[in-house]
Amino acid sequence: MSTPVADSTNRLAWLLEDLEIPGVRFAVLLSDDGLRIAHSHGVAKDDAERFAAAASGLRSLGKALGEFCGSPANTVRQNMTEYDEGMIMITAAGVGALLGVATTADVDVALVAHRMNELAARVGHEIGAAPRHGVR
Repeated sequence: MSTPVADSTNRLAWLLEDLEIPGVRFAVLLSDDGLRIAHSHGVAKDDAERFAAAASGLRSLGKALGEFCGSPANTVRQNMTEYDEGMIMITAAGVGALLGVATTADVDVALVAHRMNELAARVGHEIGAAPRHGVR
């Protein structure tokens, strides 16, 4: 991954400070369609943008699988994918916005999920992104 550098397009990074806890590699605030809104200090802008695009895709897969846990209208609350060396966690953070976190393997999952949900509830109205519509 790239080395984190100062980024003038990352003015909302302060929102992610509550997720700077042991075991969290970095956090990214993204639009539902995969565009980076902000990222924590632990990740470079280019990597945050790649993470945002992939996290949006993972969220879409979760939506597609929702009907298998109930009805076709079943909604995704949180995605959690575990790897050998950590986890990716994604949760809704306002209308049209998501919060994604990458962790190490020895993270306190309950604490991270709790902090993510607190952050989403506290600032959801500030970071909501309106859906994009095609230009005609």
